[in-house]
Amino acid sequence: MLCAADRPLREAYDLAMLDLDGVVYVGGEAVPHAPGELAAARDAGMRLAFITNNAARPPATVAEHLVRLGVEATREDVVTSAQAAARVLRSRLAAGARVVLLGAEGLREAVEGEGLVPVGVDEEAEALVTGYGPDVLWRDIMRAAVRVRDGLWWVASNSDLSIPTPYGVAPGHGVLVETLARFSGVVPVVAGKPERPLLDETIRRVGGERPLMVGDRLDTDIEGAHRAGVASLLVLTGVSGLADIVSAAPERRPTYLAADLRGLAEPHPVPEMHGEVVTCGGWIASVSRDGVLGIEGTGPSSDWWRAASTAAWLWLDHSGAPARTDGLVPPTAT
Repeated sequence: MLCAADRPLREAYDLAMLDLDGVVYVGGEAVPHAPGELAAARDAGMRLAFITNNAARPPATVAEHLVRLGVEATREDVVTSAQAAARVLRSRLAAGARVVLLGAEGLREAVEGEGLVPVGVDEEAEALVTGYGPDVLWRDIMRAAVRVRDGLWWVASNSDLSIPTPYGVAPGHGVLVETLARFSGVVPVVAGKPERPLLDETIRRVGGERPLMVGDRLDTDIEGAHRAGVASLLVLTGVSGLADIVSAAPERRPTYLAADLRGLAEPHPVPEMHGEVVTCGGWIASVSRDGVLGIEGTGPSSDWWRAASTAAWLWLDHSGAPARTDGLVPPTAT
């Protein structure tokens, strides 16, 4: 269930590990309130790290995009799944080891940054590393699959099945991972969320003793925080919405919940449970005997989400089935 914070999260935690798309920006636009809230968090002494499962773009490119959107960032503030994958490789391989690379420039830069040597699919190597790369050739994928089947150690940057593009949601690197794994019978070491290497690498690079994962996806950001043993804040400006929340298993439930990044600046009340009825602020939520979630009252939109999610989780844990949300419309963030 959700936890209480009696002071703003930006004071209670010293590092915010921020997912990007859906949290800080959506495509080419900053999420409303994001630049100002992140600047205020920094002014309060909070470190900010911008983390991404996308292994294609180098950190400098990501930082430049953030700056164009009004968010202060340097390449040192950005940590990618490519960097986490390179660290996984380096934990087992000596400097100068040769690694077959299937991916884009961000992955190549990260591998070389760890003192490893990227090579082609037909060259002698001690490992294979894969990441999203729109120009990766099918013949190289075929050759890499055979080498993995024959015993080459394989590290994947991430396993996301989809990726946002200007022309819509498209297949992500996870589709390639599934293809290689199905053919070879080998499951790779995965560096990106929800696995913990990316979060561990972020803390190692940026520092912080009290980290907070901030994300918009239950299946990567929040589950990743659970696996890494860190607190999490779910914001409702991206992928996960009401249907995802009411059906969330315990390992995908956040520590805190807010409508947007203004949640960093607020204390977080814990919803109060009175039998099957949940209250938070001016909202009262419950699930009827036939499994329909209902909520009434007035108040901040974040409190609406806190009351609704807590009531839904009580029902899910008791009944084993998600509550129905027939006609339920969340309030607009205010």
